[in-house]
Amino acid sequence: MTEIRIGTCSWADDALSKHWYPKGLAAGERLPYYAEHFDTVEVDSTYYRLPAEPMVERWADGTPEGFVMHVKAFGLMTRHPVKLESLPPDLRDDAPTDDRGRVERPSRELRGEVFRRFLEALEPLRSAGKLGGILFQFPSYVVYKDRSLDYLQWAREQLGNDEMLVEFRHVSWLDDEHRDETLRLLEELRATHVIVDAPRIEGAKNVAPTVLALTSPTAYVRFHGRNADTWNKRGGSASERFDYLYSDDELREWVGPLGELAEQAEQAYAFFNNNATSPDGRGGRMAQAAANAKVLQRLLQSANVPASPKG
Repeated sequence: MTEIRIGTCSWADDALSKHWYPKGLAAGERLPYYAEHFDTVEVDSTYYRLPAEPMVERWADGTPEGFVMHVKAFGLMTRHPVKLESLPPDLRDDAPTDDRGRVERPSRELRGEVFRRFLEALEPLRSAGKLGGILFQFPSYVVYKDRSLDYLQWAREQLGNDEMLVEFRHVSWLDDEHRDETLRLLEELRATHVIVDAPRIEGAKNVAPTVLALTSPTAYVRFHGRNADTWNKRGGSASERFDYLYSDDELREWVGPLGELAEQAEQAYAFFNNNATSPDGRGGRMAQAAANAKVLQRLLQSANVPASPKG
């Protein structure tokens, strides 16, 4: 059975920074400290801006051998709206924008250059053997249709030998009508289906169901919390949307499925994206993601399912 490596969907969000790291720890020391407790992480900052190679080199140098970093694709790569200023200066003149200053319907040539620079910057992680997959979290308005299928295939071609992790946010990809076709396409593309735990909201189109299926040798699960009240809250922040502390019983529901996935996969990961805080029972606050990650480790190990043994 493959060991399940557990981590969080960032090492630098406010909840972790304020309520998990030791007081006074310098920002540059957070990743090494994180790596003392977990052996994998998702990089979230790359969604907002293209990574710079010197920064990626610091990530590689600041983590131990065997550490794995999965990197979230830049917003333009997943058809999200991005501000013009988030692009490198030399690419801005060729980028069409809407009336809000956001890049709108860029050419394939511009997107291709963004892909090239993104992937080039990750070389320090790749060379160190620490690069996991590139996480493509598509927005909820990217629905199952021919244009979306074409883009998915094109994006996969841009990645070359790097692993593509695909998370859909619109239900059409995994509903009864399209589920089999979606999984078959991901398998043909050698792309990993990202399994999600999210709120169960009747009739909601912007939350994908939990589909326990592998389309590659990688099992990849993301825990978004189950806060149905804030998922579609108008004007809500990310910390509100993902504000949820899983109970031990809710995480225990995953011990069996994770064990089954680990029996089929060559590598397995579970990440917590609940990035707010909860009372710690001692008058303070705790970071939900780190707390739940530790609980899941303990529950899996108690059930004899191999899980990241970090302290």
